[in-house]
Order: sequence, then structure tokens, then C-alpha cells
Amino acid sequence: MSFLFRLLALTGLFLSFANASDPPASTVSSIVVLGDSIAAGYGIDPAVAFPVRLQERIEQAGLRFKIINAGVSGDTTAGGLRRLDWILRRPASVLVIELGGNDGLRGLPVEGVRSNLVAMIQKVRSRFPSIPILICGMQMPPSMGTSYTEAFRKVFAEVSEAEHTFLVPFLLEGVGGIAGLNQADQIHPNPEGHRKVAENVWKVLEPILKRLSSDTAKP
Repeated sequence: MSFLFRLLALTGLFLSFANASDPPASTVSSIVVLGDSIAAGYGIDPAVAFPVRLQERIEQAGLRFKIINAGVSGDTTAGGLRRLDWILRRPASVLVIELGGNDGLRGLPVEGVRSNLVAMIQKVRSRFPSIPILICGMQMPPSMGTSYTEAFRKVFAEVSEAEHTFLVPFLLEGVGGIAGLNQADQIHPNPEGHRKVAENVWKVLEPILKRLSSDTAKP
């Protein structure tokens, strides 16, 4: 990724944080989606990327949460870990980690993915001890080799179990490998694919938000 492209991506991320301050902080809680090109809406209008679709579902459910889209195209788990301190300068009620796909496509060591995910979780909890964390699992195509793809597939669930987080087993369930739901590169979802991705996340995220809302409403 060129320096200019990354600068523009980070500028967009800053604007996402700025826009999120519009509603009164006392009435709206933040959900940070720490992600890569899928969260950023690579190749499509970002207004139809899955974090925006999640916001629509949140509003339809009458819940008082605001999605903060911290997706940067090309990012890895190591990049997400580096960005985390800056992102957590603002309070967050939920963290969604949508990272790892670029690690896999580059053939980076699975143990590096593991250690970066664990480090992100521990860093967040050092700042917000009770924050719910949701990990989005990812899988690699068979062309990456059987042993690598199997280890990669398992690492997200293993980290989630060890660190007691919530888990979307496979972010692209029902999307990956389906031509009609992906762009020409067959890697990035098209708008309809993003709608399905949002549904995959919402199945896990909705109960979390309802529980948080219920806890907040208690006297």
C-alpha cells in the first residue's frame, strides 16, 4: 500500500472518530471495529460496508450504540496491535477484532497471529477490564497448503477460548467462494456480500448489546 493511500485511510479513520462524537456520550456507547480492508469496504462504497450494515441493525433494534469503523485496508494483526493505543484514546464498550486475513494471505506464521491477537486482548483489558471482545475468525483457501490452512483456521477459536472472548467462527461464512457475493478478485465481498457478513457478526453481537443495555438500565 502506498504512503498516500495509507494516509487517506487513516484520515478517514480519524473522521469516523470525529463523527462518532456527534451524539451525546452519555447516551450512546461505542463499538470499535478494528479491522482490515473488509471493514474498510475496499472496492465498494464504504457506506455499504458491513460496519454500516451493523449500525443499521443496531438502530432497527432500538439499541443505543455507535459503530466506530477502525478498518484500514492492508492491515495485519501486527498493524492492529500498533494502532490500538491510539484507537483506545476514546472509551469503548465493545471491541470487534476483524484482523488476520492479510496475515494468512501473506503466509505469515500462525503463532505470530496468535501472539498479536492475545496482545491486543490483554492491552484492551488493561484499559477496560470488563469490555466484551468479539473475534472474527478467518479461513484461507486450500492453495495455502493443508497444514497452514488448518492451523490458521483453528487459531481464532483457540485464542477466543483461552482468552474468554466472543467468537464469529468464520466472518465470511456463506460468502467466501461464492462468486455472486464477491468482487472480481474473489477475496473482497461486494455490497450483497457485506450484508451477509454483517448478519454473521450480528448473530453474535446482538445478544452482547442487549445484555449491556439491560445492565445499564438496572437501577
